[in-house]
Amino acid sequence: MKIIICGCGKIGKSILESLVREGHEITVIDTEPSVISSVTEIYDVMGICASCTSCDALSRASVQSAGLFVAATSSDEVNMLACFLAGRMGAEHTVARIGNKENNIDNLDFIKRELGLSMIINPDLLTAQTIYNILKFPSAVKSETFTRRRFEMAELTVKSDSILNGAVLYYLRSRLNIPFLVCCVLRENKAYIPKGDFTLQAGDRIGLLAAPDDMHKVLKYIGILQKRAKDVMVLGGSRIAVYLAKELTRSGNNVTIIEKNQSRCNELCAALPQAVNIICGDGTRHALLSEEGLDRTDAFVSLTGMDEENILSSYCALDRKVPKIITKANQDGFGDISEKLGLDCIVSPRRITADIVTQYARALQNSQGSKIETLYRLMNGAVEALEFAVSPDFSRLNTPIKDLNIKPGILLAGIIRGSKTIIPAGNDVILPGDNVIVIAANQKLCDLSEIML
Repeated sequence: MKIIICGCGKIGKSILESLVREGHEITVIDTEPSVISSVTEIYDVMGICASCTSCDALSRASVQSAGLFVAATSSDEVNMLACFLAGRMGAEHTVARIGNKENNIDNLDFIKRELGLSMIINPDLLTAQTIYNILKFPSAVKSETFTRRRFEMAELTVKSDSILNGAVLYYLRSRLNIPFLVCCVLRENKAYIPKGDFTLQAGDRIGLLAAPDDMHKVLKYIGILQKRAKDVMVLGGSRIAVYLAKELTRSGNNVTIIEKNQSRCNELCAALPQAVNIICGDGTRHALLSEEGLDRTDAFVSLTGMDEENILSSYCALDRKVPKIITKANQDGFGDISEKLGLDCIVSPRRITADIVTQYARALQNSQGSKIETLYRLMNGAVEALEFAVSPDFSRLNTPIKDLNIKPGILLAGIIRGSKTIIPAGNDVILPGDNVIVIAANQKLCDLSEIML
């Protein structure tokens, strides 16, 4: 598919990287010559140095034949205008990055409708929602949900003192007598779709799939169920922190935000409920964190604009044995360092945003087949979890799963049938209207039919 990306900052470049891996034909537009020079040297893309609101530049980019137009500059207004122009000039689908916190859901719906946008992305809001989901489910390194929360996916790290260390999957499932699935494993940076005879080891990162109630039972059995975080300390008063604090206070959490800029603290006080405790101070001073109750908090979330500060402050929280620590790190190298230090819950706004756009682009490629409802990248990007809505013309309806001849490295992990959740066995079948969860290691799927040889 032909895709045009406007703006190659952190977010735009991450979207570019993800879509290049998908094999799309991409043109980038940016006002900075050095940026265009850099991305065209690194990636096999066409670059145009111009404003993305220039009709001449859009014409040179062949916007009239673009299947997808993504405006990801740092200016909401530029992104909205660029998408409006691109749509009028013939782009089939348009996606605008809009991050202004003043735009509530009603405003965004109005903007989307009146400008004819296909989708609006807000990296800060998406990141806050991701963090909120983890805090609701603090035993996990990462937590994702599928249709109507019928299934939950949790990434966990196997500890040396865990009963999972040395456990054979077949015997683990038979002992628990609970419908769940260890559907993927990352070991020494290699991804596996494990079979029943797979033996888990300390240090493995595993993907666990189950219905919400069953997930609770499984985590309790293996001894890693943590209570939901009640008291949350947030370092940095960013827009992500604002979105997160509002969501947490609505859920009854106690929230403390530490921000060193006085004027920003004043803005936070005006923007947030009085229940949020705003502290003006340098959170990189560990003494201040101690004074404000780091030792007594249930969760510590570091959201400053500096990856280094986030890592160091999170490591301090780890040393103080804070039960749940979430670290924002946008640069890939810092994410790796964080994990080596024992900080295994890393969030990256640019990765989260890129995954959303990639999911949308993948779904557009397959508008005639089984629709992709959700797409999650797991295990540091080595594994994908996809949810397909089964179309009536799927060729293997009512065929027992044992007869599907599924490709290596692919697992049909779950079936959602109305309000019913199924961890499929060999005799289960796929019916029209089902939602099917597929786990794929090191490969790309656009349609449910592609799971078969």
